[in-house]
Amino acid sequence: MSVFERLMAHPRVARLLKFRFLKFGTVGASGTFVNLGVLYIGQEFLFRAIAQAEMRLNFSLAGAILVATINNFTWNRIWTWQDRPRNQGRSVLVQFGQYALACWVGILLQVVFTKILVVYLHYLVANLIAIVFASVFNFIVNDLWTFRHRPTDDVGK
Repeated sequence: MSVFERLMAHPRVARLLKFRFLKFGTVGASGTFVNLGVLYIGQEFLFRAIAQAEMRLNFSLAGAILVATINNFTWNRIWTWQDRPRNQGRSVLVQFGQYALACWVGILLQVVFTKILVVYLHYLVANLIAIVFASVFNFIVNDLWTFRHRPTDDVGK
């Protein structure tokens, strides 16, 4: 068994990751409602004047993803990873930049899957399925990079 496998099998680590993932899932669920709500408002009200359905969906998705990303970053920072030091020489904007960059691939996956699935499903259902796929990727990247614990004596190295 590798060191990584032994570490992951340790009861405290497993419990912490399970609990953190539950928090992440709760934040993600709130982000999903925010995303779907903004997507609906965009499609049905804000961008209704855009006649071309695909272009209207593009604008609606962009707004939904932006608002949900801000929502999720805020809650993940103050709740999911609240036990990790926040100010390690990085401003909130820098950390948000890391978060957004880390989520970019997940966001791209969400858009691509939504646009593929919208051919077969209602746009809200298509987007919901795409969000689930992107969520697993986002947790792993943000846990290992954006919100990782950096011991203070290793920051300058």
